Amino acid sequence: LAALKAFPEDIKALAHITGGGLQDNFERVIPDTLKLEVNEKNRKLPPVFAWLMETGNVPMKDMQRTFNCGIGMTLVVSPKKADVIAAHLKKSGEQVFVLGYIKKR
Repeated sequence: LAALKAFPEDIKALAHITGGGLQDNFERVIPDTLKLEVNEKNRKLPPVFAWLMETGNVPMKDMQRTFNCGIGMTLVVSPKKADVIAAHLKKSGEQVFVLGYIKKR
């Protein structure tokens, strides 16, 4: 994450997605008045999670609540700088995609 030092005021939060899934981890880094709106069209579910979802007949909402679904470190960034930060991270060798948006509850 050293590549992010150039954007200190544009990075609003970081969340490492581990046990507890997307929703639980994001709730720790954003105010209670906000929520994460995930856009599943922006990414492909890794094969192991797709298999688990299909084999266990697990709804996507439950997958997101329980597993990281292949997502590691996430950033909440200023929308005005999202493209610049994404390009900077990609140039540093990171895989980057827009997971979703932060919205009011």
